[in-house]
Amino acid sequence: MSRYIAIDHGTKRIGLAIGDRETGVVTPLEVVAARNEPNADVEAVLAVVAQYAVDALVVGLPLNMDDTEGTQAKITRVFGTRLAEMSDLPVHYQDERLSSFTADERLNELDPTRLQRRRHRDKLAAAAILEAYLATLP
Repeated sequence: MSRYIAIDHGTKRIGLAIGDRETGVVTPLEVVAARNEPNADVEAVLAVVAQYAVDALVVGLPLNMDDTEGTQAKITRVFGTRLAEMSDLPVHYQDERLSSFTADERLNELDPTRLQRRRHRDKLAAAAILEAYLATLP
């Protein structure tokens, strides 16, 4: 069974979700505070990853609508490279353009307060990223 942790890397928060290829079940995990220092952010994520037996990591890649990579995508790739180096796990990238929209749709069904929305949005976005990634696998 291949297990993955997906990461929605942001400048304020980093959302995490876990799922496996066999069942296709994806579960939002948690949100860690971003420190905007690549090694510190990687260490914070790896502290969570260490709690789970995963085979690979999936990082949401913020592409522009014309499929090009902008500044944030370059920052995310640096984060992903450091994540691979510090974890010895394979890192895959998944287009994350619609992940926040999907997270917002799921949150709207629950009618959360603003505080609840802030606490859950990023891990739900990570779950959407992982669902999209698993859908691409043969």
